[in-house]
Amino acid sequence: MDSKNLTIGILSTTAVILLVGLIVIHSRPQPVYASGVGVQAGDYVMGVGRFDERTEMLYVIDSTVNGMNVYLYDFKSGVLGISDQVDLGMLRERVRQATPIQRPGRR
Repeated sequence: MDSKNLTIGILSTTAVILLVGLIVIHSRPQPVYASGVGVQAGDYVMGVGRFDERTEMLYVIDSTVNGMNVYLYDFKSGVLGISDQVDLGMLRERVRQATPIQRPGRR
């Protein structure tokens, strides 16, 4: 075996090893990096959270109308849909009207 054939064999083996490594790295599912992150822009506050293994939630709060929309994104199907709409003004009023819990020993 001459040095030319040996060099071609070593380079071919190295290329196969690198190709297998690349396939292994890209075949694993990527972790979620934005979980629990919140952003505020103008009158909007947005946050994300995980619902289950294949679904993420996006919370969008509009402070001008005191409303919140909750969106679900399904990674498998690629569908983004609205899950819930909450009137935060009504929720705040309910909290104000609720009687506080009296704890023993506190006044």
